[in-house]
Amino acid sequence: MDQLDVGTRRGLPGITYPERFLHALTDELSADFHGIFASETIERYVLESYTALLRTSAVKAHLVTRVTRFAKDRLHALAEAKGAIAQDRPSVLFVCVQNAGRSQMAAAIAAERSSGRLVVRSAGSMPATSLNPAVVSAMAEIGLDLTAEFPKPLTDDVVRAADVVVTMGCGDACPIYPGKHYEDWQLDDPEHATPEDVRRVREEITVHVDRMLDQLGIASV
Repeated sequence: MDQLDVGTRRGLPGITYPERFLHALTDELSADFHGIFASETIERYVLESYTALLRTSAVKAHLVTRVTRFAKDRLHALAEAKGAIAQDRPSVLFVCVQNAGRSQMAAAIAAERSSGRLVVRSAGSMPATSLNPAVVSAMAEIGLDLTAEFPKPLTDDVVRAADVVVTMGCGDACPIYPGKHYEDWQLDDPEHATPEDVRRVREEITVHVDRMLDQLGIASV
């Protein structure tokens, strides 16, 4: 009995016939990463990604899309870290506690203001079940849509792939690797903030992002 069968026969909920989905996703990603990772590695990443998001997903109907995105991005990050995929852009990881507010705002602002010249990821040391609605609304005010985003757990692969790791109140949760640049941005947590306070945090993040882009030699737009 293979690893996926063992995991799914324990009754993992959330998707009708999850074993079919997990096997299909493993086959899809095995084709995408052919010659880079063994099928056993991909199988493990798929199952780990499914079980991790299952614990925090408030709406199980989104699991298929989210697990697919999460597993694929983790494998891509691992391939970058190993040098199996060439990376011609700097990579930045934003980390906060819940990945529901500050790090999500920073990732969206950095992606938009760098015009695709930056690889951007975000994660949480203790991810929430969903994004803060006030954060989603504040970002929509400046034309950035976060409705398809979701909190993601912090994993070793995305840290290894990053050139810059920006932390926001998550303490020592982020592993330290030599050769990477670490920053800690002191920002208020918008979890219970008023809409005006969320906008203030959004503007503070924009200032930090522009400074970081300047340090990386990327002109912000």
